Amino acid sequence: MEKLFKLRQQHTNIRTELTAGITTFLTMAYILVVNPAILSGAGVPFEQVFMATVIASVVGTLLMGFLANYPIAIAPGMGLNAYFASIVATQGLSYQVVFGAVFLAGLLFILLTFTNLRETLIFAIPDTLKYGITSGIGLFIAFVGLRNSGIVVPNEANIVGLGDLTDPMIILSIVGLFITLVLYILKVQGALFFGMVLTGIIAFFTGQLHFDGVVSTPPTPVFFDLDLAGVFSNGLYAVIFAFLLVTLFDTTGTMIGVAEQAGFIKNGKMPRSKEALLADATATTVGSMFGTSPSTAYIESSSGVAAGGRTGLTSVVVAILFIVSIFFTPIIEVIAGVPAITAPILIIVGSFMMEGLAKINWRQFDEAFPAFAVILMMPFTSSIATGIAVGFISYPLLKLVSGKGKDVHWIIYLFGFIFLIQMVFFPMH
Repeated sequence: MEKLFKLRQQHTNIRTELTAGITTFLTMAYILVVNPAILSGAGVPFEQVFMATVIASVVGTLLMGFLANYPIAIAPGMGLNAYFASIVATQGLSYQVVFGAVFLAGLLFILLTFTNLRETLIFAIPDTLKYGITSGIGLFIAFVGLRNSGIVVPNEANIVGLGDLTDPMIILSIVGLFITLVLYILKVQGALFFGMVLTGIIAFFTGQLHFDGVVSTPPTPVFFDLDLAGVFSNGLYAVIFAFLLVTLFDTTGTMIGVAEQAGFIKNGKMPRSKEALLADATATTVGSMFGTSPSTAYIESSSGVAAGGRTGLTSVVVAILFIVSIFFTPIIEVIAGVPAITAPILIIVGSFMMEGLAKINWRQFDEAFPAFAVILMMPFTSSIATGIAVGFISYPLLKLVSGKGKDVHWIIYLFGFIFLIQMVFFPMH
């Protein structure tokens, strides 16, 4: 262990790393329930998504632990799973075609990892668009949570309206949301996970949850259930770019944040960043082959770092716990089938993602409006790709008009032009 993970060099020990790994797993274990719940709504078999979620998480997190030696866990990302489901629902595509888009995005991510274009992309995209995209995704998945729980419903007069607050499922959703918020505010480690557990217990005693079993033989994974030809015949290039772009800077931002917290950043640089990004890119590619949306580094890893985790051993512990979870498919499937248990997580994670709004200069209109447009378009069009496109088109245009065109990187002009052509001639849904 010492030779492999350099424990003494990082001033840690096996016991601390075990504790940190358990802490990280508990804070992110909700993905085992929420991800299959979202993607099964798009027609992907629940057990296939569950196993794909575990496989992607294990592959990415083990690579992060052994290659990069970082206490950072990887799993299918929130937001992109909801976007995946919306593409299937709005464009009439099979989920196999969209998995093909995820697979290609993963391959591009792997290629970018070995080039300097990765850094160029990350630094070329202005912060205001990064914050706007992340916040837009947050609003998007919060809306999905509200809709799934029935708290908001279709309303002919106002597009959406408030649901029937006397409905038992809505009452349970609101109670579950309150319980989880209280746990989080009280700084309970794994608040989201334990919020789901307590909401599930209430659902059981109110007759809204029925168990047929707890432990079972793991489901058989489904391999390469994707359609690459359909990606090109349906022109899903903007979708590939959306998956790639969001995963790229979401992962990079998360890794830098956790690395700074752990004290890994030296002279403004993150050692072994290429290995860390490769772990995430590989998880996305492998995950798509088994049946899940793109993976990303989890900010919940910061809870493990706060518990003392400093090496890849923390990540290995997280991966082992994900492997153990495959024996609990019956209970996870039942919990995922009750929207009131998963909806509070979507709403709360959505609020986490709005943090970047505070960093946008709202007094500078040519910075503020593109971010506002992105945030507005994502939930209203149910499309992350459309939100990104509007941001990339409006940002350089406003900068040109305000006389600051030279401040914009040429890549932004290129993407803006490409998105404009696509939106005019090949409208995105």
